[in-house]
Amino acid sequence: MAPRRFLLLLPVLLVLLGADGFGRGAGQNTDQFAYNGFASANLTLDGLAAVAPNGLLALSNGTSQAAGHAFHPTPLRMRNGAVQSFSVAFVFAIVSNFTVLSDNGMAFVVAPSTRLSTFNAGQYLGILNVTDNGKPDNGVFAVELDTMLNPEFQDMNSNHVGVDLNSLRSVQNHSAGWYDDATGVFNNLSLISRRPMQVWVDYDGATTRLDVAMAPLDVPRPRKPLISAPVNLSAVVTDTAYVGFSAATGVIFTRHYVLGWSFALNGPAPPLDTSKLPSLPRFSPKPRSKVLEIVLPIATAAFVLALAIAFFMFVRTRIRYAEVREDWEVEFGPHRFAYKELYKATKGFKNRRLLGTGGFGRVYKGVLPRSNLEIAVKRVSHDSKQGMKEFIAEVVSLGHLRHRNLVQLLGYCRRQGELLLVYDCMPNGSLDKYLHDKTRPVLDWSQRFQIIRGVASGLLYLHEDWDKIVIHRDIKASNVLLDADMNGRLGDFGLARLYDHGVDPQTTHVVGTMGYLAPELVRTGKATPVTDVFAFGVFVLEVTCGRRPLGCIAADDQNVLLDWVQEHERRRAGLDTVDPRLCGKYDADEARLAIKLGLMCAHPLPDARPGMRQVTQYLEGEATVPEVVPTFLSYTTLALMQNDGFDSFAMSFPSTVTTDASPTSGDVSAVSGLSGGR
Repeated sequence: MAPRRFLLLLPVLLVLLGADGFGRGAGQNTDQFAYNGFASANLTLDGLAAVAPNGLLALSNGTSQAAGHAFHPTPLRMRNGAVQSFSVAFVFAIVSNFTVLSDNGMAFVVAPSTRLSTFNAGQYLGILNVTDNGKPDNGVFAVELDTMLNPEFQDMNSNHVGVDLNSLRSVQNHSAGWYDDATGVFNNLSLISRRPMQVWVDYDGATTRLDVAMAPLDVPRPRKPLISAPVNLSAVVTDTAYVGFSAATGVIFTRHYVLGWSFALNGPAPPLDTSKLPSLPRFSPKPRSKVLEIVLPIATAAFVLALAIAFFMFVRTRIRYAEVREDWEVEFGPHRFAYKELYKATKGFKNRRLLGTGGFGRVYKGVLPRSNLEIAVKRVSHDSKQGMKEFIAEVVSLGHLRHRNLVQLLGYCRRQGELLLVYDCMPNGSLDKYLHDKTRPVLDWSQRFQIIRGVASGLLYLHEDWDKIVIHRDIKASNVLLDADMNGRLGDFGLARLYDHGVDPQTTHVVGTMGYLAPELVRTGKATPVTDVFAFGVFVLEVTCGRRPLGCIAADDQNVLLDWVQEHERRRAGLDTVDPRLCGKYDADEARLAIKLGLMCAHPLPDARPGMRQVTQYLEGEATVPEVVPTFLSYTTLALMQNDGFDSFAMSFPSTVTTDASPTSGDVSAVSGLSGGR
């Protein structure tokens, strides 16, 4: 009986030995898969992700501020002590409604779970969120294909490949493209070209080296990778983990696709058969509907009548949709909208579509018919032809600004005596209505402080982080717009320059809003980054105190907000200036920081103001705001003393200027401002 029992137990022993010693032993793991399309794949999907009938995996469908995930359904044993070697190959495509403008990108992800329930969309790519970004216990490794420049993550540009370890701030990155094997020349690739591209990711567990390469679909894998660097994943990846993809959207209609995918542990990923990959949808524009429809008459009289009606309608349509186009605008073609398209998007610029009226014109809400993108169209009157070419070049250049705290400028259109600028639509309107309109809900303190931080981040990008220095010149609450999540976005950047073109340079020409104008700007008419900083300081105090820069502070008392806050701060009662509508529900330390920072930025002396990088460091807690040195004169009086020719400006609103008592010391040098500077 013993030999018979042994024969019966032999298959069981072989299975146990195989599973433990041969099938998945050290260095012998053969887990691998290959998907040449996903029609029969049993992927774990959530969010926007879906598989089309032809096998195309769509991670997003154009829905704004959302995300999609697709993971291999079973977890993989990634570690055998240290993280094992693995290899990945996949084909992807990113499709935007604009060939030069896209939303956020996508990423290949290794994560401890398929349920990324706390993720944020937008620049967080559906992987992490504001709170957990950068935490060492996230267990997330990703290779991002990023199509936006996010300064908070120190992105190199808006078209790059990055290696992320527990954070969206990449440890390694490179502009998207590939190195030619024959010449060694680097060839750029646009991630939003709407064309399929292949990516290879290889990790060597023995040497802890990570290689990332990419190329167009019809180009073999380059010998020289984009990224080749030591990356120790053993400090990141968990024992078992899921592999897959994540993509996120913001406000621009964008779709992310994966056409094929292969993966292997301890061996090369199986090659993909490109001939079997599903095709992308066609992205040709929809045919335009006919404006006029002429029915051929069967009688001469009817034909003449119809022809007359058609001619009348044609002339009226030409007049209604007439535009101004010049030869030099050819190079700006992709950024130019047809007036007919904007007219239909706004339903003929009807009053019910009016979002607001400001110093630069009327703003209308619209929906582009082909993309369903919500837009805001600003109609600016401008009769002078002089300088228009230069200004349009600036508009197109500003259209390349990409920051989550700036309102995206999409393009322009020109008519006789009128310029139309097209922006992303901000559904919650301008900030000033929430600060000063008593019928609107009260913004809580956390919302206000987040708006201040966001505007500071956007202004830093304009001043220092973009290719060129952009001076906003009209920072105020009505130019800060609120998106669907009540995040503050700075709008109308650069628009003030329109009124510089064609102006006599010998005349004083000040653009801006009273109460936000730096003293030296009124005297010289010359805008600089520090004049923006002054306006930002007034803006911070306006948000904190809930009061306008000029106007009635208390009953029977006209005052300047800066002087009023300064006087309270001098008496160490700065918190008494916080908006009473908050009913005392605010973070006292943040409120003190905002008050000190507002006074520092709005100091009458330009050299006493900090730069926006310092400002953001103060707001993020990376640096301490210098203490305020008491002043015995109001800011207004100090400005009058320091700026020759500033008297006429002061006389323009004498009833609002508070004159403090004389300093206790007769020495004018005792009148000082804030410590610190640029």
